[in-house]
Amino acid sequence: MERMSASAAWSYTAKATHWALLGRDDWSGQLSFAPPVLFDCDYKSEAVRSSDAGGTSPDTGVELALRQVIYTEHSTVKQGDYVLIGESALADPVAAGAAEVRTVVRDADTFDRVADDFRILT
Repeated sequence: MERMSASAAWSYTAKATHWALLGRDDWSGQLSFAPPVLFDCDYKSEAVRSSDAGGTSPDTGVELALRQVIYTEHSTVKQGDYVLIGESALADPVAAGAAEVRTVVRDADTFDRVADDFRILT
């Protein structure tokens, strides 16, 4: 197990589950995943609003999307993997209700310099 910084041990009190994407079958298109891995985290949900430049109404082309942001020191999550806030032992992340990772942002461990922090966005 990786060493956790003191600030992460204090703040990352929730659990999440990670399924690493192993690949896609060329014939069936079926995705395959590594077994689920639990990790410590914190999280939030946020709404992201985007709009089309055309039209005269402020509601023209407005799209509202919700996404999850997971904060963690768990460093192996990559774009295309699946994550679930909470614990799951199911082999299939879709059946577990997990969301696909869209982006992973790396931030410095400013206080302890033990392990970088990551923001996982679905």
